[in-house]
Amino acid sequence: MLTPDAVRTMFDRIAPVYDAMNRVMTMGLDLRWRRLTAEAVVQNGNEVLDACCGTGDLAVADERVGGEVTGLDFSERMLDRARSKSATVSWVQGDVLAMPFQDASFDVVTVGFGIRNVEDLEAVLRELARVLRPGGRLGCLEITRPRGALRPFFRLWFDGLVPLAGKLLPGGAAYSYLPASVRRFPGPEDLAEAMRRAGFGDVGWRLLGGGIVALHTAVKL
Repeated sequence: MLTPDAVRTMFDRIAPVYDAMNRVMTMGLDLRWRRLTAEAVVQNGNEVLDACCGTGDLAVADERVGGEVTGLDFSERMLDRARSKSATVSWVQGDVLAMPFQDASFDVVTVGFGIRNVEDLEAVLRELARVLRPGGRLGCLEITRPRGALRPFFRLWFDGLVPLAGKLLPGGAAYSYLPASVRRFPGPEDLAEAMRRAGFGDVGWRLLGGGIVALHTAVKL
């Protein structure tokens, strides 16, 4: 596992190619998955936090379904990209493990392809619960490793071709880190249990993209 400073440096470096690599890695499906995440948990007028917002695609999706959105990320270069996508989202630089928000500040928290990179999963889930109001909703979109017929293809694509494609783009060599981060991350059942331990109930998930992505939803107790 990379140190937090190393992860920040990595994301600063890959910010210029981040959106392009997302499209390559998901064959263009990632924007649809973010839209589904927003639609699953955000209602019109909700105060929404998009944590680990990166270049802002999920925060913009949250806004499009009616949320009043704050996007938080610790990489300033990623936030520079996000600011170009929406002038009405409030973009904040900060650490998801110690967010600069009061308890019970938000109706909804979303996080897309972000918590896999955090050093302490249990701690970040507790922090997400802290800033949610009771009854608030969590939507978490994350890569997972498929178990069925797509598993050999996923291994070839994600462990081999994606890092290779990253090396062809400026700064993209950092994508060699990505397969290892997915291997370390818990599967859908274990992530759901971690959410329950952090104070969430009504935890459920659906698999997308043939099982390569999991969308978890939960409610703060």
